[in-house]
Amino acid sequence: LGLLLLGALPGLWTVLLRREAAALPEPRSPAGQPPGRWGWGRSPAARGESGGGGQKTFRTLLAVPAAATDREERDGEERLAVTGSQPPADTASPVERGIFWSRELEEQVPPGFAAEEAAAWLSAARAARVASLERGGCGRSSNRLARLSDGSRACVRYGINPEQIQGEALSYHLAGVLGMQERLPPMALALVEARGRQWEPVREELRGSHWAEGAVVSLTRWVDNLTAVVAPAPWGAEAGAGRRLQPLSAGELVGLSPSQLVELVQWSDLILFDYLTANFDRLVSNLFSLQWDPRVMRRATSNLLRAPDGGLVFMDNEAGLVHGYRLLAMWDPYNEPLLRSVCVFREGTARRVAELHRRRSAAAELRRRYRAREPLWARLGFLSERQAELLQARVDFVHRHIAHCRAQ
Repeated sequence: LGLLLLGALPGLWTVLLRREAAALPEPRSPAGQPPGRWGWGRSPAARGESGGGGQKTFRTLLAVPAAATDREERDGEERLAVTGSQPPADTASPVERGIFWSRELEEQVPPGFAAEEAAAWLSAARAARVASLERGGCGRSSNRLARLSDGSRACVRYGINPEQIQGEALSYHLAGVLGMQERLPPMALALVEARGRQWEPVREELRGSHWAEGAVVSLTRWVDNLTAVVAPAPWGAEAGAGRRLQPLSAGELVGLSPSQLVELVQWSDLILFDYLTANFDRLVSNLFSLQWDPRVMRRATSNLLRAPDGGLVFMDNEAGLVHGYRLLAMWDPYNEPLLRSVCVFREGTARRVAELHRRRSAAAELRRRYRAREPLWARLGFLSERQAELLQARVDFVHRHIAHCRAQ
């Protein structure tokens, strides 16, 4: 009987979330939906590859065709205990005009991947030859860790299907449209050609990889010394306890330390970004895993890591946009309450959302940036007309949600 009651808790929590969303006079869901200086590489422990059976079960959902860890927990608890023991901020209010992070607080956010630095790496990576390919360290067994001829390293991702590489690329450039690309590692597309100049040194390794000749893969800068991230309150504590998510608003920030506030600034962008892209392979995957792991919210968040300077790194975004838009009916019951749980935003992010809403230009701005900055964009194409409509609808929904928070 105890096991049955435990198994029913996540389902009850999801029902409560839906009731809360239905009761709020908030915007309706989009119609039609059913200068950073981080180094290279990251350790296996930081990647969180030793997830339990539930995590592996979730990962298999990435293979849906178009037709159809204890140490992490202890580390997370230790970090929460340390940050919670820091003295509260006694400076100016962290929020301005009710819903925007203060300028003073935003200036404390680590810069991440500076635009000039990212551009230099992308140019070098496209020109470099692949000197070696190694298994492990980059997620799925089909991916490889590449050492380039200039001495740098990159994760080479070969998608289960092409839409995952397309989603990775489009998500990266949408982050640029939104003004938060510094949180994502630089990413470029590459064409696999065993006899081509770039891949000729690893022709034998390519044979063992079972990659298709002419396939498009992504090259993502390899980042060193990253550590796991545990979701802070309200997302970690509330969801982990099976309670309804409460909106993160100015009144909830009293007594938090400067480092906690700086992290929340980045989380507010992350949750907004994942809603726009319908990315289910990050915090949403943890929420989903509550069905079999009631303590999952106290473990590392999928595809989110922390740099030594405290900056968050939004990793592995291949579930965004294309793949995520096919599975909205399954994942929006998680993504939508997460968005509603945020009522404090970066003013620059809110301004860009407002502009995309007013001009109804989300897809057009993304297309323009993608075509201008990715030489191989035509190999994978762009969003379909329906996907472009969904992107605009989700931008409109976020804009209305921000307006709702302002009116409260």
